[in-house]
Amino acid sequence: MAAEHAAVEIRDDRGSGKLVAFLGGAAAGVVTYFVMDPGPGSLVAVHTVVEPEYEGRGVAGALVRELYSMAAREGVPVVPLCPYAAEWARRHPDQAPEAGHELVRSAGLQLGAHPELF
Repeated sequence: MAAEHAAVEIRDDRGSGKLVAFLGGAAAGVVTYFVMDPGPGSLVAVHTVVEPEYEGRGVAGALVRELYSMAAREGVPVVPLCPYAAEWARRHPDQAPEAGHELVRSAGLQLGAHPELF
């Protein structure tokens, strides 16, 4: 299974709020996210989707892991509003620092005010 994880290539499209995973050159999955205002804002994971033919290959985990890595490089937290991202964070506390309650609440309010971010 480790070889499959290594084959996942992830590209960040910050302008459209997507981290896209590729396997063998084909789009295999995506995490949609947004950057909270004001900047430098937290990265808010909204939704994780893996194409059915790529399920079970570690694509979703690789995407969420990369989102946390990006946030760490930028010095900002991740707010996992996406149920998959929240569960991944719960299972990997060493890689996914917990976002504070107020930050989670603020991210939810921002998403509610801007449903186009979903």
